[in-house]
Amino acid sequence: MTHSAATEPAPVRTKAYPAPDDAIEPRSEDGRRVSEADYWAEYYHAADICYEWNNGRLEEKPVSSWDTIAVYKWLMGLLEHFLRVHPIADWVVLDMGFRLALAEKTVIRRPDLGVVRRDNPEPLRPGMASYPGVFDLCIEALSDLRQRDIRRDTVTKHGEYAGGGVPEYYILSHRDEHQAFYSLDASGLYVPLPITDGIVRSRVLPGFQFRQRDLCAQPDWDSLRADPVYAGFVLPGWTAAEQRAELATVRAETEAARAELATERAEVATERAETEAARAELATERAETEAAARQQAETELARLRAQIAASKQ
Repeated sequence: MTHSAATEPAPVRTKAYPAPDDAIEPRSEDGRRVSEADYWAEYYHAADICYEWNNGRLEEKPVSSWDTIAVYKWLMGLLEHFLRVHPIADWVVLDMGFRLALAEKTVIRRPDLGVVRRDNPEPLRPGMASYPGVFDLCIEALSDLRQRDIRRDTVTKHGEYAGGGVPEYYILSHRDEHQAFYSLDASGLYVPLPITDGIVRSRVLPGFQFRQRDLCAQPDWDSLRADPVYAGFVLPGWTAAEQRAELATVRAETEAARAELATERAEVATERAETEAARAELATERAETEAAARQQAETELARLRAQIAASKQ
């Protein structure tokens, strides 16, 4: 008797993915000459590398360190709290660029965070992929790995944003010496925003303020609710709810105290009534005793008189 051979299963073909070390890094085209039209068509929406455009050349946007990104995220969160309470502006992050036609050149910049006031002639609108106006506030998270990257934000963009009429410009870093906060003066030049008692106050967004040292300390939002610098816009709803709950507790405690006082007064009144009743009863007893004593005395006196009268007869 013969047996048929078992059929071997067909091998399963799987797609081979490169190991992380073998992954192909996207090739940067930093410095390449391209027209503005080609930049918008081919590089503005590039997925792998974020490019800006500087007067005919591509510029790869450098990456910030994690410490500086943490500073940026904290300030962005603070700004979100502020605009939720005071909705006077909208903001966008890295992906949205804007064009600056300067006297000596034209550039397309993509700030890490751009703020547009709602009274800006070009408000942000749904469907925008780039911003056609000039941001009211530009914020850059500094990359300090290379000197040229530091110069890019502190010198090049400083001049471009001022020349383009951006009212305020912030440079964020985990290093205090690299942090900067500028406002345009009447002559169109950037001057440092005044820092009073360590507090930076925006002119573009009235009421938006923060302690410069908090950028690196990054206190949590709960701790800022009672801080006078932030209490006006960080979780005010929670604070108001807590105040209402505290007021309700005070009112309940007051009502309980009033009820307790009323009970004590009622008890005092009852004690007084009982005391008065006891006094009245005692007075009655005294009156009855005195009346009985007088009656007895009068009876004894009448007997004695009768006895004297009889003895005289």
